[in-house]
Amino acid sequence: MPPRPRPRPKILIVLHQETSSPGRVGHMLLEEGFDLDIRRPPLGDELPRTLDGHAGVVVFGGPMSANDEDEFVRRETDWLKIPLKENRPFLGICLGAQMLANHLGGKVEGHGDGLVEIGWYPLKATDAGKKLLHWPEMVYQFHREGFSLPKEATLLATAETYPNQAFRYGDNAWGIQFHGELTRVMMQRWVVRGAHRFELPGAQPGRDHLGGRLIWDMHLKRWLSEFLGLIFGKPAVG
Repeated sequence: MPPRPRPRPKILIVLHQETSSPGRVGHMLLEEGFDLDIRRPPLGDELPRTLDGHAGVVVFGGPMSANDEDEFVRRETDWLKIPLKENRPFLGICLGAQMLANHLGGKVEGHGDGLVEIGWYPLKATDAGKKLLHWPEMVYQFHREGFSLPKEATLLATAETYPNQAFRYGDNAWGIQFHGELTRVMMQRWVVRGAHRFELPGAQPGRDHLGGRLIWDMHLKRWLSEFLGLIFGKPAVG
């Protein structure tokens, strides 16, 4: 009999709403040969006590703040000690990056002048970032808070309004403020459901979100594929 193929390694996917999706991140990981283990802590899903059965973790964004007193926010932020201690590949996106910053002793807060980033904004890679891969010049944002750079973390990308846009901590922990995971359908849903936020200072109108996608999204998508490969590699599936 031919040998049984080894099971596909799993990536832990942490989402924060019932309707949330891992979007393109999920699509790309599946295409590379990973399976997805999706958990939603706000809905009562437990997070594993060890990541021995996982090849890595992605913690996504959400409408809540990393500073909220909700029990799941505190519990999830404290849980980050597990991927850090076990040195498993970890990616935090928006809220996930802010939770990581909080866990590492950084600070999450809004802009001093009340400015937000909601729409497409310029991004500039640092020298450390440029050594890793080529970064997009424009990225999609949807946030009202940012994070300080944790001690001993390396800044990889910066921007004018919120200077800390991407960082690396140790070998395997990464945080990004912006969103590369949105499919077209996801962006349309965000534009409809988040329309009340377009009045905030610094936010762009909904038509610019979808119009900008036609110009800049192909570059963001290419970057995301390379970035996920940098973090998670390719699974050994036999």
